[in-house]
Amino acid sequence: MSDPTTTEYLVKGVQLSTNESTDILLGGGVVKALGTNLSSLGATVIDGAGLVALPGLVDLHTHLREPGFEGSETVLTGSRAAAAGGFTAVNAMANSSPVADTAGVVEQVQALGDRAGYVTVRPIGAVSQGLAGTHLSEIGAMANSRAAVRVFSDDGQCVADPLLMRRALEYIKGFGGVLAQHSQEPRLTVGAQMNEGELSATLGLAGWPAVAEEAIIARDVLLANHVGARLHVCHVSTAGSVEVIRWAKSRGFAVTAEVTPHHLLLTEDLVSTYDARYKVNPPLRRQEDVEALRSALADGTVDIVATDHAPHTSEAKSCEWDNAANGMVGLESALAVVQYAMVDPGRIGWPDVERILSIAPARIGQVTGQGVPIAVGSPAEITLYDRNVIKTFTVDDLAGKSINSPFLGREMAGQVIATFHNGYATVLDGELVDENEIAEAALLAQQTAATR
Repeated sequence: MSDPTTTEYLVKGVQLSTNESTDILLGGGVVKALGTNLSSLGATVIDGAGLVALPGLVDLHTHLREPGFEGSETVLTGSRAAAAGGFTAVNAMANSSPVADTAGVVEQVQALGDRAGYVTVRPIGAVSQGLAGTHLSEIGAMANSRAAVRVFSDDGQCVADPLLMRRALEYIKGFGGVLAQHSQEPRLTVGAQMNEGELSATLGLAGWPAVAEEAIIARDVLLANHVGARLHVCHVSTAGSVEVIRWAKSRGFAVTAEVTPHHLLLTEDLVSTYDARYKVNPPLRRQEDVEALRSALADGTVDIVATDHAPHTSEAKSCEWDNAANGMVGLESALAVVQYAMVDPGRIGWPDVERILSIAPARIGQVTGQGVPIAVGSPAEITLYDRNVIKTFTVDDLAGKSINSPFLGREMAGQVIATFHNGYATVLDGELVDENEIAEAALLAQQTAATR
């Protein structure tokens, strides 16, 4: 494996998000040059014709499952799935086993990510011990650890106790962190299986009412503003939630929000198939909610797209609907879904894609060296994407351990052709680079960075 600090790549005739055509020379871990008719002796040349170049994508909401649930995913396999989807950084949620509620666990997750080398892995720390919602976790220790955690969440479990939520916001505010909340009033969602409404009544499934999400968001934006802390709302799913967030932002509250690809595209009607690939929390909602989410993403009320990549074993999904686990994998398909739901209908342009999938999530999550617009001297964290190829999404497009994708069999435009992380290629010609090569490249890059 050649030293990634000296290997150069020359991308010819690629299009930036601004529609400007250019050559891009990557070397030494940065963008060395932009312009036309560039050349570099010995560089690996990539034909960029028909491709769009974006800053590497950043996911603020990924479940990597390790430690504890390696049958569903590991840090390595999840990192490979991320790279295949054009991501160069992911934030790993805390619901592992043991829970990421101590400095030791978050440091372990980050070390596994560094060793895998496909993406930057930033651990998210739990708000409460064991995600139990009763006592605060070791927030300060995680913030001051080598992992330098800045995002805290009990995702999968709502921080339902308002006093604990207030104390957590106050604590995290002290070092400029952000609390990412899974908004779900637990007393209103006991046994919930799908969105509450006419369809749930027809199917005889316990409903998950929209107000259970909206009430927690309303409470939390008021609490966060009261203490002057930053709040991030995970996987917004209802039109009412959009209105609450819009109200809070209009008053200058420090709140940001995310929407998932599946909530931008899929509706509760799919539950009628009883295919557990469509079982997720929060659940798929009505078409009216999907339209509200698309509009909110376009006008900036919702800041980013985050995948909520949630891998599960086949056993956890290939069972009766009531017993199936919640969650969908989404890293490999996110960019294509955003193109399908938002770009192709003309709701947003490619500069917006750059913002919602790279720049803003890196800013919210404080992921250093990520989400930087492509310019001379910017980090060589870049995704090359073919927006014109039409293909059917299949299991062959999944690079992680699990196959619980709701998009299997769906025809969509778009494919990631290359991903560059830390100056080396993790994906080339649409294929993942061998994991041993990536591990070696990552080690070399880390050694070089340590000597600077």
